[in-house]
Amino acid sequence: MKYKDYYEILGVARDATPQTIKSAYRKLARKYHPDVNKSKDAQDKFKDINEAYEVLGDEQKRKRYDTLGSSWQGGADFTPPPGFEGFNFSNFGGGQSFSSGGFSDFFSAIFGDIMNQQAHGQSGFGGFSQGQNFGGFGNFSDFQNGRSSSRRQRTQTAEENLDIIQNVNLTLSDIINCPTKTVTVTTFQTCSACHGAKGGFCSTCSGTGIEKITKNLTFKVPKFIKDGQKIRLKGEGKTDAYGKKGDVYLVAKITDKDYEISGTTLIKDVGILPWEAVFGTEKQITTPQGKIKIKIPAMTTSGKKLRLKGLGLQNKNGTGDFEARIKIMLPENLSDEAKKLYEQLKKLNS
Repeated sequence: MKYKDYYEILGVARDATPQTIKSAYRKLARKYHPDVNKSKDAQDKFKDINEAYEVLGDEQKRKRYDTLGSSWQGGADFTPPPGFEGFNFSNFGGGQSFSSGGFSDFFSAIFGDIMNQQAHGQSGFGGFSQGQNFGGFGNFSDFQNGRSSSRRQRTQTAEENLDIIQNVNLTLSDIINCPTKTVTVTTFQTCSACHGAKGGFCSTCSGTGIEKITKNLTFKVPKFIKDGQKIRLKGEGKTDAYGKKGDVYLVAKITDKDYEISGTTLIKDVGILPWEAVFGTEKQITTPQGKIKIKIPAMTTSGKKLRLKGLGLQNKNGTGDFEARIKIMLPENLSDEAKKLYEQLKKLNS
């Protein structure tokens, strides 16, 4: 899921006062209320505005949200802390009809425990009592109906929620040489000092019950790894209250500044000048196996691919090919004499 910037949604600064936040919310709520605004995206914006105010309009929920820190800003991928995922909020919304149901997955991941406490009659910080208005619009009358399914879903996904899935960027050199690399993994989990007890003073989590964990992990790039393949780091995931550990799964994202990679085929652009395209030429190019010379035939057009068999990437079934993709380029800093010659060519072919 993606980080949601509630401050940006309400159009306020991160140090905005409660009165400023309330004023911004009321202005936007009036503007995008579905009974007033009939545009296609009004309901979605109205929903986001209410969700943002539910968090920023409450001191303790705002404090928990701010604890996530700037590392989750800018639409970055967000991994929720254990015990905060798996809650079904799809039935929320009460009398107000929203196109995508109630709270977002991001909200549920951060504040789902509060809703679960309310469902079992326990006290939690902030509001969210059954029947409370959603930002002043609608209510939670359907919460009771969705409670049992939420509990089942949480039970079914408790084990998998200890896992962390994160992308890792690999280059052509990495997948050929299979080196040992280091990756930084950041996640949030129940505070190890206060064990998630919220509301009191804790120097580790500042009373939020959530602890930010950052660690550097080493791994060896597997031989023949493919784009999208997962690398499992056993026991390096999140830890629950009973000491059970999940795994880290690194999803390989293979890119290279010099080559385009398509399976086991490597594609490299080779630039030639117009007269070289007409009369043919030889070019020295670099492949993973070293530098080689290739012959470019006369009258070669831009985009044509010259295949070099067996110079691509290896896999269990053999070795792929290398494709030199021709790209006709104009010379830099044409002289006046050269421009006259091009003018003559233009006249001859018009």
